[in-house]
Amino acid sequence: MSRTPPVPLHMQRTPFDPITDLARLRTEAPVSLAEAPMGPVRFPAWLVTRYDDVREVLGDAIRFSNSGQAVRAHVAAAVDEETAARLPLAAQGSLIGYDPPDHTRLRRMLTPKFTVKRMRRLQPRIEAIVTEHLDVMQDNGGPVDLVQAFALPVPSLVICELLGVPYADRADFQRRSNAQLDLSQSLEDRRAVFEESRAYMAELVRRQRSDPGDDLLGALVREHGDELPDEELIGLGGLLLLAGHETTANMLALGALLLLRHPDQLALLRDDPGIVDQAVEELMRYLTIVHSGVIRTATQDVTIGGKPIKAGDAIVCSLPSANRDQALADEPDVLDLTRKPTSHVAFGHGIHHCLGAPLARMEMRIAYPALLRRFPALRLAVPFEEVPFRTYSAVYGVRSLPVAW
Repeated sequence: MSRTPPVPLHMQRTPFDPITDLARLRTEAPVSLAEAPMGPVRFPAWLVTRYDDVREVLGDAIRFSNSGQAVRAHVAAAVDEETAARLPLAAQGSLIGYDPPDHTRLRRMLTPKFTVKRMRRLQPRIEAIVTEHLDVMQDNGGPVDLVQAFALPVPSLVICELLGVPYADRADFQRRSNAQLDLSQSLEDRRAVFEESRAYMAELVRRQRSDPGDDLLGALVREHGDELPDEELIGLGGLLLLAGHETTANMLALGALLLLRHPDQLALLRDDPGIVDQAVEELMRYLTIVHSGVIRTATQDVTIGGKPIKAGDAIVCSLPSANRDQALADEPDVLDLTRKPTSHVAFGHGIHHCLGAPLARMEMRIAYPALLRRFPALRLAVPFEEVPFRTYSAVYGVRSLPVAW
């Protein structure tokens, strides 16, 4: 019987905050040896915890590689040959696992589709989707699981419409997304769900090749079909689908729970439309639901935070720790929705800065105030201690959030 591995240090929370060991490391040993996870496998990596050092690593794609093949090599070196054969394949076309010049080529094709101007065109549709789900909640009455009733379906429907993915398929792709992000899953299970996800997206790409739609996948086929082989279209589509709903859904639910625990801050966001933009930035900084993003690999001997690192070493950047660094903000462990927005790294930094950030921001700016104004008496329907957190997920959040009003 397999034993669930311990939670890696950089993924541990209590429950909204990075554990105090990360704060201690940030001060005493900002670059230290730790373990990086790939499913149940752990391998040595340098853990970077200070804001300035994290920005340095994220901002330098020459000295710090994102290569999915390199990460797979780290895992293979930590296990036997038989286990290595069960590793998930390095995803071709997955933008976050590419380095320049391939990353530059693919990002150039996608960036025009995610500009702030283009995302603003989606605003009326996002507002309608939010309203529709709030209407259903109100009509059915509480208590409800806010994850299933609101936080998950809103961004899922938005990304499905944007990409051209049938919304009727959402239960299956959400199941696969959860499994792909669950680092307690066995290598066999991770590989199986990886291949299942690729097969699903391959069928969507096949349909788009024969009859391109008005959606993003269809536009990529029409405008770049000759430059993009099927494998890259499949990888891009899979990444956008997973990232486009998982991150925002977890942010909406965890942010709602955080606000319920800080009723003064909740009231500010509910009652003052003028603070919405900065409130969303503060919630992202404070919660930083992506623990580290892609594991980097040093391409040459380097020094980070005074620590020598050899070429080929793995590097994990703790994004939550960086966003709680006093170098970024005064009193960083205090939630203050009126705080002047900071240059936080919740969306990453450098060439791999989240492509969908404008869309995610718009969804949160619409969804949070709408939820809180529709249900001004929103409250937890269970004791806080019974809320289940996504402890082993690469994207932090809650599995369910029972609320009433």
